Amino acid sequence: MYMEFNYIVLSGVLYFSRKKAQTGSMVYDALIIGKGPAGISASLYLVRAGMKTLVLGHSVGALERAEMIDNFYGFDAPVTGAELASRGIAQARRVGADIRDEEVVHISMEDVWLVKTAEGEYRARSVLLATGKSRTGLKVPGFEEFRGRGISFCATCDGFLYRNKRLAVIGTGDYAANELSELTHFTKDITLFTNGGELQSSRFPQGIAVDKRIISGFTGTDKLSAIQCEDGDSVPVDGVFVALGTAGAADFAAKIGVELNKTDIVVDSSFMTNVPGVFAAGDCIGGFLQVSKAVSDGALAAKSMIGWLKAHPA
Repeated sequence: MYMEFNYIVLSGVLYFSRKKAQTGSMVYDALIIGKGPAGISASLYLVRAGMKTLVLGHSVGALERAEMIDNFYGFDAPVTGAELASRGIAQARRVGADIRDEEVVHISMEDVWLVKTAEGEYRARSVLLATGKSRTGLKVPGFEEFRGRGISFCATCDGFLYRNKRLAVIGTGDYAANELSELTHFTKDITLFTNGGELQSSRFPQGIAVDKRIISGFTGTDKLSAIQCEDGDSVPVDGVFVALGTAGAADFAAKIGVELNKTDIVVDSSFMTNVPGVFAAGDCIGGFLQVSKAVSDGALAAKSMIGWLKAHPA
C-alpha cells in the first residue's frame, strides 16, 4: 500500500516523517470533502479516470441557497441553485461516484489520510478540500479583537496551548462535539456555549457543562479573559474555540498544516497545497466566487490529482 509521509504540526510548523503502512480497510484513491460544484466537477473527472472516488458533504453550500442562476452555460431558462446542485450530484452518481450525505468532523494523516464523519471513518490516498467558505464567527464586540489572542477555530492546532486552562467551545453540532472531545485531552474545565441554540448532536461527552445563554461580547486586555452574556453576566475563560455550523475547508486545512492566506487556502498552479496529496478547489481558494469558476477549479484539480496518483501508485 502506498505511504509517503506522516506529519505533525508544532507551533505552526509542519514536520514530515515516514511511517510503516497499514493494511486491512478500503482505501479510496481520492476523497473529496464537499459536494458543491467544485467537488462534484472533480468527481466526474476522477471517476472517469478509473480512480476510486468518495465524496462526503452535509450540504452543497452557498449554491443551494441561490434563488436563481441565469449565467451558467447550457440552460435556456434560469435555474435554482438547488436544482443545479441536484443535477450535478445525479450526474456524478450516474458515472460511478460514491456520494454520501455525511458531515466531516476530522481529518488526519496516519498511513494514508483518515477522514471521520459522524457515521464512520474513511481512508484515502489523496484529498480534495472543496467545502467553500464557512468559517462562521460571531458579530459581537471583541470577537475580531481577540481572534488569535484567545479565540481559535482549531482545537488540533491550538488545544495544547491551553493545558489545564478554562475553555469554552461555541457550537451545537457534530463539529463542535468533535472539537470539544479533542480539547478534553488538554483540560477538563470546558463549557459548551450554544449561544441560544439547542444541541444538534448526540456525540457530546457525557457530563459536559452546557451554557445556553446568548453571547453578547468578549473582553480582556492583551488576551481574552471573559465571555459576556446577554443577561449581563461575565464568564471567565482563558480560551474560546468556535465551531459553529459545519467545518469549512479552511478549518480542515488548519488542522493538517495547509497554508492559508487569511481564510483562503493557498494552492499552486496544480491546485495542490503545501501538503503533498492535499488539493483544494472552489470558493475556498478565493478569487471569482462563481459556479462556473468552481466547476473549472474542480476539473483542473482533478486532472492534477490523477497525475499525482499515477506518479505515486498504491
